Amino acid sequence: MIKVGDTLPSVTLHEYSEVEGNGCSIGPNPVDVAKAAAGKTIAVFALPGAFTPTCSAKHVPGYVEKYDELKKAGVDEIWCVSVNDAFVMGAWARDQKTGTKVRMLGDGSAEFTKGTGLTLDLAARGMGVRSNRYSMLVKNGKVATLNIEAPGKFEVSDAQTMLAQAKG
Repeated sequence: MIKVGDTLPSVTLHEYSEVEGNGCSIGPNPVDVAKAAAGKTIAVFALPGAFTPTCSAKHVPGYVEKYDELKKAGVDEIWCVSVNDAFVMGAWARDQKTGTKVRMLGDGSAEFTKGTGLTLDLAARGMGVRSNRYSMLVKNGKVATLNIEAPGKFEVSDAQTMLAQAKG
């Protein structure tokens, strides 16, 4: 399992862009994790699935709401990672009105999730292998803080906790 001081898994995530611009084409765009994290401070949060109740009602909205404060605390980007494809993550981004505040990154084959060792087996619920709920502050591709939720909980991976860690 990934821990503080470790480097993020060197994999490719996928992002759906609504609007062309900044050299991005519309459609799923590959995001090389190592390149995208280089030289940046990133608040990463991961969750079991797009459009799921806690994720949609609390997790994503909290990071959208705390965006300005996180930026002031030195966070360059906020990433939401879920074992979903880029199209689902794009639709969820529209639904959650994340705009340019939160990068909604699809981990369709769970490569990033498996690379962190933070998988969650939800096969009994018809969802297959998913991501545990967690957050981490990443500096230049290395984990600076890591907050892993207990099963069924939402207590330590929220935006307020991340903000306190970014300020610290």
